[in-house]
Amino acid sequence: MRMRNPGCSQQGFSFYSAYFRPVLRRFILITILILPVRVPAQVLGGSSVFNFLRLSPSPQLTALGGVNISQLSDDIGMAVQNPALFSPGMHSQLQAVFNDFYGGISVFHLSGGFYHEKLNTGITGAIHFFNYGNTAQTDAAGNILGRFRPVDFVIQAGAARKYQERWVYGANLKFIHSAYGPYRSSGIAGDIGLSYRDTAKGLSAGFLVRNMGVQISRYGSEQEDLPFELMAGITQKLPDAPFSFSLTGQRLQHFDIRYDDTAFNNANGYANSSRSKFTAGKLLDHLVLGMTLHLHSRVECQAGYNFLRRRELKSGAGGNGLNGFSLGMSAYLGKLTVRYARAYYQPRSAYSQFGLSLPLDRLNVRGTTRQNKKW
Repeated sequence: MRMRNPGCSQQGFSFYSAYFRPVLRRFILITILILPVRVPAQVLGGSSVFNFLRLSPSPQLTALGGVNISQLSDDIGMAVQNPALFSPGMHSQLQAVFNDFYGGISVFHLSGGFYHEKLNTGITGAIHFFNYGNTAQTDAAGNILGRFRPVDFVIQAGAARKYQERWVYGANLKFIHSAYGPYRSSGIAGDIGLSYRDTAKGLSAGFLVRNMGVQISRYGSEQEDLPFELMAGITQKLPDAPFSFSLTGQRLQHFDIRYDDTAFNNANGYANSSRSKFTAGKLLDHLVLGMTLHLHSRVECQAGYNFLRRRELKSGAGGNGLNGFSLGMSAYLGKLTVRYARAYYQPRSAYSQFGLSLPLDRLNVRGTTRQNKKW
């Protein structure tokens, strides 16, 4: 049991609170100021750089459709995407996530969280690593010049703080680097998140400004834009049933987010999208549905449906299989939490994501103490 001097604790809290509040405000302000938001109209489809930033760092997030900024959980991976989803229950949590992606691509995520009780502030950190294997390096004529190992990685840090009774705000700062043989590029990006929580009604909502930033070194002479987006979402847990439902809006800075290659469409008999015409399909492209089934205090199942992913992966008149659908499960096994997700990107083929979470404070690690589960 930890002993405290009440007077010293109160004085220390006043000092730290007075010191840290302006620091966190400056952190968010600096993130906004040094990361110019580049949102030109042509940044659609795959025409931005560092698109691996869109990939999910958590099996729970993957299972919910790959996009969710409002689901409350003790999963540190959810706070990695939206820093405002941090909660004290993530204190000392260490999570390792492994992806068996297509084409032999290996993806690893390592994230952790720390809750500072005196500052009433959550701190997160994460490393994301994408390994594309050993690839032949060729010239324009196809002559093999050697081999190289292309990789991408992201290092990020974040902070979150409660405001009044039901609001939490936070920010992430990311350093991004890609190395494809002789071609290398780096960037800096940031996220600003906000969440609203009414636990009595089982209601939570979130808003996220994601991937504000700039490419600080280029592959060539051309400056490229980061995959900036605005997101908003809401989650409702039913009061008398073990279900939570989420609705998330993605890429809200544009209404028509369909990417059309007119030359390809004309050559293959596909219809070109009309930019000026409103359609229900263009509206649905922004939506991601998620559902959580709370089977037991130690077992949860998730499912998701991503409209945009399903439409973009449809090829001609062929079947679309389960593209856009995703499933997952979380099991709390004593000190260890196991999470698994399966997401479909091809007919009759899916990729798996596996995660392990361990709260270090439950291992009696020196210097850590158990924190309250809720803000």
